[in-house]
Amino acid sequence: MGGALVLLIVPKEVKNKTQRKRQMKIAICDDSIKDIRNIEGLLAEYQESCPGLEFEIEKYMDSTKLKQKIQQKDFAEIYILDIIMSETTGIDLGSQIREEAGKSIIIYITSSDDFALDAYEVHAARYLLKPIEREKFFEALEYAFSCTEVKRRPMYLVKTRDGLVSVPYSKIEYIENSSRTLEVNLTEGKQIRSIFMRKSFEEEIGQLAEEREFIQVHKSFLINMGYIKRLDGSNVIMDSGVRIPVSRKNVANVKRQYLMFAAEQY
Repeated sequence: MGGALVLLIVPKEVKNKTQRKRQMKIAICDDSIKDIRNIEGLLAEYQESCPGLEFEIEKYMDSTKLKQKIQQKDFAEIYILDIIMSETTGIDLGSQIREEAGKSIIIYITSSDDFALDAYEVHAARYLLKPIEREKFFEALEYAFSCTEVKRRPMYLVKTRDGLVSVPYSKIEYIENSSRTLEVNLTEGKQIRSIFMRKSFEEEIGQLAEEREFIQVHKSFLINMGYIKRLDGSNVIMDSGVRIPVSRKNVANVKRQYLMFAAEQY
């Protein structure tokens, strides 16, 4: 049977903890160093209260430098902008962000409420007045995070008899090629069956196979390594208890890839 897979179990609590980890790139633009430091302090306080949350913070007192970043397609996920600045207005900056980085979230923090309607037109998530209230700022962050999670969540499209069905990558436990149809098995125990495949199995799962958590272990099976319960000889045991075969030629590669994946989780 060739090389056997080593029995390896990743504790469920470790996997779940890792899956909750979030990383965010946040850009702050304000021509007041005092206000920037205040926002930094609030971000640090919020991060401390949320284990597993990581911020990459970029600070700009010169709005032209942030404009250059945007023009270079180097986007942040969340922009915290002052509105009244010497070089430009936060509204003009927000319009550029919305045009270039449509999915990014904008939070305005300003000393005047005169621009609320303008902020609405660039689809700002929140409009907060200085001095910043801690609770309102934290609520704005939580709302921004919820928006970015929804927008960033990749979806897999399955062609079924009832039309296209969108499935989050994170909900897929494994996919089986069964008589030229895809059986997409979800973590909650549900199954979605596709219509007859005109393409090969490899072509149908191509976009998923490129993701680090997915691996094709057999000519008929693609699995999500985040839901492996254990490796047992030439089989993979999933969290649902399903036993999935690993092709003989793929045993060593599956073992290596899963060991690397499990090490990242730890």
